[in-house]
Amino acid sequence: MPLALAKRGSSPALAFIFITVLIDILSFGIIIPVLPHLVEQLSGGQIGRAAVWVGAMQTMFAAIQFFASPLQGAASDRWGRRRVILVSNMGLGVDFAVMALAPSLWLLFVGRAVSAMTAASFSTANAYIADVTPPQRRAGAYGLLGAAFGIGFVVGPAIGGLLGSIGPRAPFWAAAGLSLTNFCYGLWVLPESLPPERRSRRFRLREANPWGALLLLRRYPRVFSLALLVFITQLAHYVLQSTFVLYTDFRYGWGPREVGATLALVGLCSGLVSAVLVGRAVVRFGERATLLAGLACGVLGLVWMGLAGRAAAFVAAVPLIALWGLSEPPAQSLMSARVPPDQQGRLQGTLASLLSFAGIFGPALFTNVFAVSIAGSSPDLPGAAFLLAAALLVVGGAVAWRVARPPPATVAGVA
Repeated sequence: MPLALAKRGSSPALAFIFITVLIDILSFGIIIPVLPHLVEQLSGGQIGRAAVWVGAMQTMFAAIQFFASPLQGAASDRWGRRRVILVSNMGLGVDFAVMALAPSLWLLFVGRAVSAMTAASFSTANAYIADVTPPQRRAGAYGLLGAAFGIGFVVGPAIGGLLGSIGPRAPFWAAAGLSLTNFCYGLWVLPESLPPERRSRRFRLREANPWGALLLLRRYPRVFSLALLVFITQLAHYVLQSTFVLYTDFRYGWGPREVGATLALVGLCSGLVSAVLVGRAVVRFGERATLLAGLACGVLGLVWMGLAGRAAAFVAAVPLIALWGLSEPPAQSLMSARVPPDQQGRLQGTLASLLSFAGIFGPALFTNVFAVSIAGSSPDLPGAAFLLAAALLVVGGAVAWRVARPPPATVAGVA
């Protein structure tokens, strides 16, 4: 195992954490195409019943992460990032193997619950970035993590679809293998990013829960407002996850082939924005301007999609929606610059908790708006859910305009 700490500004450290996140995302992406089919198989073969169970599973996953993420963040502040990431990777590997063997639906639920509790590497990776990257390079580094997400969610489902032709459990074995490989990689290669002298001196349970973590952020008013911004933008993003397939089927008559091709285009464009544009835009225009430009592109792209009468017009909005990805890395960078080193994990855990909270309510909000918008005999506005998401981003833009100024000092405890 590594004997040295990761050095601040170290490119190898960024490469290590990028690979860790990429492998984790790949393991999650691989099971996306087959999990509903396995649920259908274990629930008696009825699609309607399977849909109910899949929805319940997604809600459970988000609810558990809502409570678990602050615990994981506080643990990484106290005992280091590397240990939390290793425990996460080992837990996911064992869990995916259990899901591959699950003979009943309840055991599959247990597996997903364990996945939710151990999926800590994403928020801990953001804290890792704050540990090893100077503030002026932080937004670009967060953009690279965004690229890992984009690559994983494009390549993972494609691999999962191919393995799914062998059987619905084969992708779970592949995901288990990737997660356990990631554990071995981290055990021998991944350096620790938080030295003992910069760690939190104690682990306080009252600060390691969603409400306590939010109260902790109230010490930093601008960070609290930026966290609210991230929550609003993530809530708006659920319009794509929850209504994309239904909307394009209803309005354009799309099937799996068209949906898959368009989602691949979304992933490709989003990956390019995160990997190539974010860092350059922040260097040239600054974090605040890049954040506001990303939100503006999100608003325009969502309105475009909501009003697009033809499929070609809808697809043409994809690059604009991808530019929405300019907004999150600068917001992350601005927040991390205002929080001291021994609270970076709690910051990221709180953000992950807020995103999970959005995941509990977002899908129901947008699917119900979509259902109401097409309920009439001659619906006039089937894209109402997209317009609602655009309105949420306008609110987020107002918050960003007010609070997204650079911090007066590089770090550190003063908001």
